[in-house]
Amino acid sequence: MAENTPVEIRDDRERGSLVAYEDGTPAGSIAYFVMEPAPGALVAVHTVVRPEREGKGIAGALVREFYALAAREGVPVVPLCPYAAKWAQRHPDEAPEAPADLVREAERQLRSHRELF
Repeated sequence: MAENTPVEIRDDRERGSLVAYEDGTPAGSIAYFVMEPAPGALVAVHTVVRPEREGKGIAGALVREFYALAAREGVPVVPLCPYAAKWAQRHPDEAPEAPADLVREAERQLRSHRELF
């Protein structure tokens, strides 16, 4: 069972990273990009939590904040990251499903973001 560790989450839009900090130390992140034309959807590509920080609910907190960030900006989320996609399936009230055509376009645009591979 995951603990709910309090974390501070910061968006580094320039680097395409949503970062969770626990006790001031980076604990995990979501790598993402913004679909063009801006402001397009936010596309989650990878969710990573440092091994020593796993099992504390950090990944879930990151994905929840990612969806909240998109909602505040009025854009959808395309969860290409497997963890984010599974989280979205378990939390449909917080994570509206992206239309299939938007998902296909996000997959196409991902190919131009080599830094995320």
